[in-house]
Amino acid sequence: MRLMIIGDLEGQIGAATKIARARGAKVTQVGGVDEAVEMLCKGQGADLLMIHVDEDIAHLVQMLEAERITVEIVACGVEANPAQAVKAIKAGAKEYIPLPPDEELIAAVLEAVTEETRNVLYKSAAMTGVMRMVEQIAPSDASVLITGESGTGKEVVARHIHQKSKRADKPFVSVNCAAIPENLLESELFGHEKGAFTGALNRRIGKFEEADGGTLLLDEISEMDLKLQAKLLRAIQEQEIDRVGGSKPVKIDIRILATSNRNLPETVQKGLFREDLYYRLNVINVMLPPLRERAEDIPLLAEYFIEKYSKANGLPPRRFTADTLAKIKAYPWPGNVRELENIMHRTVLMAQGAQIEAEAVLLPQSSAYASATPAASAAQPAPAPRPAAPASDGYAIPADEISHLVGRTVEEVERDLILRTLDHCLGNRTHAANILGISIRTLRNKLKQYGQEDAA
Repeated sequence: MRLMIIGDLEGQIGAATKIARARGAKVTQVGGVDEAVEMLCKGQGADLLMIHVDEDIAHLVQMLEAERITVEIVACGVEANPAQAVKAIKAGAKEYIPLPPDEELIAAVLEAVTEETRNVLYKSAAMTGVMRMVEQIAPSDASVLITGESGTGKEVVARHIHQKSKRADKPFVSVNCAAIPENLLESELFGHEKGAFTGALNRRIGKFEEADGGTLLLDEISEMDLKLQAKLLRAIQEQEIDRVGGSKPVKIDIRILATSNRNLPETVQKGLFREDLYYRLNVINVMLPPLRERAEDIPLLAEYFIEKYSKANGLPPRRFTADTLAKIKAYPWPGNVRELENIMHRTVLMAQGAQIEAEAVLLPQSSAYASATPAASAAQPAPAPRPAAPASDGYAIPADEISHLVGRTVEEVERDLILRTLDHCLGNRTHAANILGISIRTLRNKLKQYGQEDAA
């Protein structure tokens, strides 16, 4: 995680830097917007920009767009000032952090932006076999294709491979091919020369050059456009890249890791992914099993997340009751480890008493879950009617509001719930995503779908 701080954060740079570094981030600091963009163009990469709210955030966003640089922005300002938060988010910041910085809030933002956890926890036979292979191939320079369903931890394994490789002391750079618009991805990967297109006021160093000597992760590579796949293939084969608008190739020395949640052989057959690129990437295939196929790991992971979020929220650690553990084991976890983490975070906030009771674990009412536990359902008497029903964001819906749900589509109810939760969090997307039990990426996609991207 690479963090760039812009401005003096009202004298709080030292505190913010200390917190971020304690969480594993590499931190740089610049005086203003122009200097920040200049540093980014020169290859001083960053996964997150933290900027004081008094800086010209809108100008920063415009400059980044002009140079085709994709990076998240978090604004910081005086504590308890909702007007500042709204202004910053409307200008283009994705989150707002009040000053002085709170350790757990910064940690939550860093984790939400990177969407990662560095721990590879397992004891199942399925994951033991996978990790044995990972340990064996990590020291090599071979390209690795990591496949598996969404939420299985592909990026976590990719980082583990880098940390166990001979390039561990060099950069690890990740590019999410699905999150970056198609027209920006080429510059993001290969960089561009000054004047290469309208708005290109500086030479910009791309991710390939940022990762020189280290590892480049191409996350969700199956989402890449076919034309760009051809340029990527050449870069991997020749170990050199061409900047957009460049006149001569640039030599690079990197190891390529790639992830995909698609069936790539099928995608190749459909003509949506180049066969030669597939074979170039698939020197070694690490296939991660879904969580439902590594059931022995569910209690281990659940307990880890409970301890993690109890500490983050200043709550005492608590253990599961036998009924709670049975409930967790019975659920099929279609969202895999990411879904388990989100629900355990919510469980920490909902639980009461010395132990975590089954009622605190709010699981989606899916048909898959119902069919997975028919015996249990038949053995239990029908529950008595309740005056309130738990909503998916952990709130209780009053009985007099239930009638307002009748006649509405699921999409309408979901939209209302998401927008109300975002309003409750004063526009803070990280908080809203945590409450809703979804990833921040999913929240952003929903807001775009609702036409709320600029207003939120």
